[in-house]
Amino acid sequence: MKADRKQEIGERIAELCVQFKLPTVGAELCRRLLDAGHEKALAVVADVFELEEHDRHERRVDRLRRASKLPPGKTFDTLEETRLPKTVLRQARQLATGEFVENGTNVLCFGLPGRGKSHVACAIGHALVDAGHSVLFAPAYQIVQELLVETIIKRRGGSIAPSAIAVG
Repeated sequence: MKADRKQEIGERIAELCVQFKLPTVGAELCRRLLDAGHEKALAVVADVFELEEHDRHERRVDRLRRASKLPPGKTFDTLEETRLPKTVLRQARQLATGEFVENGTNVLCFGLPGRGKSHVACAIGHALVDAGHSVLFAPAYQIVQELLVETIIKRRGGSIAPSAIAVG
């Protein structure tokens, strides 16, 4: 194995070990394998670590998707793109990259009923979950109801079972 390739594999293994919170393994494994004359094992170890990274990502995405409460069928794959203006579709695809998440920018969707706002929002949410971001989908009426419950509880100065209050 060429020296450049050994170094590249060693750096990737060390990077994955840090990601897995195994700093000692990252610092020692490659050096010890090379010192013992097992340089062919580096590629095998790197492959196994890549599989571990992939599996961890998949488990995280599954966990985030369950916690997100996103409707499962509302993704970009099922979105009827012909019903949306091209500018809206372009903006939705841009939002799906997740750049706004890093900046902490809020995104609000407005429009008439039945125009696809929820579907677009859910599609963006699914794309963000696929990228490993945490998302929580809640319809506006649910948020308003929860805020009303909290307001009533605070006004009464005590606790009241939220299930005892229903907003129609």
